[in-house]
Amino acid sequence: MRNYLQLFQTPGSLSFCLAGLVTRAGGAMTGIGIVMMVSAQYDSYAWAGAVAASNSIAWAIGAAAISNLVDRFGQRRVMLPGAMISASALAVLVVLGTVQAPVWSLFPASVLCGASAGAPGALVRARWNHALRDKHQLHTAFSLESTLDELTFVVGPVAATFLATQIAPGAGLIAPILLSVPGSLWFYSLRATEPPVTPRRPEAASNRPLLTMPGVLSVAGVTVMVGWLFGATDVTVVAATEAWDAKSAAGIVLGAMSLGSALGGLGYGSRHWVSSTVRRWVLLLALLAASTVVFPFTGTVPILAVFGFITGFMIAPTLINLNTLVQGLVPTGRLTEGLAWVACSLGVGVSLGSTLAGQLIEQVSFRAGFWVVVAAGTTAVILGLVSARSVAGALRRFEL
Repeated sequence: MRNYLQLFQTPGSLSFCLAGLVTRAGGAMTGIGIVMMVSAQYDSYAWAGAVAASNSIAWAIGAAAISNLVDRFGQRRVMLPGAMISASALAVLVVLGTVQAPVWSLFPASVLCGASAGAPGALVRARWNHALRDKHQLHTAFSLESTLDELTFVVGPVAATFLATQIAPGAGLIAPILLSVPGSLWFYSLRATEPPVTPRRPEAASNRPLLTMPGVLSVAGVTVMVGWLFGATDVTVVAATEAWDAKSAAGIVLGAMSLGSALGGLGYGSRHWVSSTVRRWVLLLALLAASTVVFPFTGTVPILAVFGFITGFMIAPTLINLNTLVQGLVPTGRLTEGLAWVACSLGVGVSLGSTLAGQLIEQVSFRAGFWVVVAAGTTAVILGLVSARSVAGALRRFEL
């Protein structure tokens, strides 16, 4: 823990870390909140997965564009208006779902909410990168942020499912609004720790699209499959617990997975690793994929929660490696955009995974959704193995 406490000796770091946590905490509730509201109000997991997917993919596309603007014009100038628009659109989505408006009307609000939300986690990591110069401390900071991300997913799904099942179907989406608005006002008011804008020369090679830079597309492709695994898991866990007459336990299962991830992230970040990040990245992908193989064969909530907890140990370290790799593959002046591409790729994967799993659940059974999870993990390992050499060769900032 000493390594983590040393981080907060940096002036302003505690404030922007806590503010960033509040700002993005509601994001852990949005996807599952949409699934819970739409499946309850419209009695369709296919529509629930589709609406959640529209939000995720809009967020992925929008976050990439917004993060490019953040690097050019600054965090507060770009993201404070975006956060307010996103919260307003989410409020509209809740109203439409509550009154059971035509299902097609949910999509515009869902898309606008996602497209304008940005990637607050990337903004916090960019502040750490600006504040710290020691690569070991930066590894610890990225590990801390991934752990905090997972902590939001410990509390978020549980809170969202409780609110949706015990109060009202749309109640699980109210909390994200109440968190994001004050959190954004707090975070973007901290001007002293905001990274400075880096002017770009029109002719500079670093102005090329990030996905065309060596190694970035490979990492993004693997990240999509990891997100696919997450999206399929969210929808399938809800369907499985409902089939077992325990729908309200979905949040407990997802929370157990996130708790395991948070603990795994804390342990991973507390060590100074000797092996390369690329090697650890591929190994953790393999362990993550292997841990999901048992999911299709589970038959009770406690067993699923236990194996979800075990799977969680690999999640945060995998995400830490993804962010660390991208940090070494993109120009310093475009780090926010690079980190956002990790989040965006996850969002694309989540949308694809939730959509496919939702369709298969309705046509076959919830176990088909778990096989989507297994397939996504296996594909991620294959892509990681195929691209490991090229990614290792493309790293240029320091030896990872």
